[in-house]
Amino acid sequence: MRCPFCNSEDTQVKDSRQAEDGSAVRRRRLCNACAGRFTTFERVQLRELYVVKKTGQRVPFDRHKMARSIMIAMQKRPVEPERIEQMISGIIRQLESEGSSDITSDQIGELVMEGLAGLDKVAYVRYASVYRDFRATEDFEAFIEEQKLVYKEEEE
Repeated sequence: MRCPFCNSEDTQVKDSRQAEDGSAVRRRRLCNACAGRFTTFERVQLRELYVVKKTGQRVPFDRHKMARSIMIAMQKRPVEPERIEQMISGIIRQLESEGSSDITSDQIGELVMEGLAGLDKVAYVRYASVYRDFRATEDFEAFIEEQKLVYKEEEE
């Protein structure tokens, strides 16, 4: 593993532990050249995923990009980071197990919305406002009213 500080390839693992509900391995590393310490994560990747954008462009799936958008929606919300990480890992496992390497940005957006709905309602609305491109307060009102109807039907 290359050191992120000095680019030396002479690094060693000091500690390894399971992370993210056992779906990843967290490793603390030490660079022998500059004595820098850093952490890496290893995750199982079932297949190489590609995102098919609305324009038709096909790009490699970027876990960090999806996680960043979720973290923006979750900003200042009272949810433990472990629960957020579990949701992200669950979404990725779901995408990898669907059978196809090509996934649409809509599929990702819907899975994220579904995960956020179960985690935090405010983050759910925040994410929806960007994902569904809300332009005015009426868009928020219509979305919230739609959610109220869905929850009433589920309760009955």
